Amino acid sequence: MATLTIGKAARSAGIGVETIRFYERKGLIRQPPRPTAGGPRDYGGGTLQRLRFIAGAKRLGFSLAETAGLLALLEAPGASCKDVQAQAKAKRGEVQAKIEGLIRIRDSLDRLLGACPGKGSLAGCAILEAIESAENSGGTS
Repeated sequence: MATLTIGKAARSAGIGVETIRFYERKGLIRQPPRPTAGGPRDYGGGTLQRLRFIAGAKRLGFSLAETAGLLALLEAPGASCKDVQAQAKAKRGEVQAKIEGLIRIRDSLDRLLGACPGKGSLAGCAILEAIESAENSGGTS
């Protein structure tokens, strides 16, 4: 079987070579050993599978620390699907909170856009006044 170099592994996982090196430094993957006969390291097999797992977790919004936790569950003898589900539920909760925050921002912008005539001088601009008011009140809503 041909050696899967770091460049080929990166392309196969849809990430960059420097990302792989970063994951190695962070302990998410182990750097494959250098062959005793020389040549490039082989990033195939379990390493490539792990890289794809990390990329998939990232697409679902998991942080590197959360992904490390999921990887640890994969290797934990007593871990169960319920453990993974708990992590996914926590992530979903975070995502829902972000969505709700974005909806509040959108609604605030809609109100400001409705209050702004879109013409005239900046002195009476409802949008600028609201931004200045938020800045002066510490940015709280």
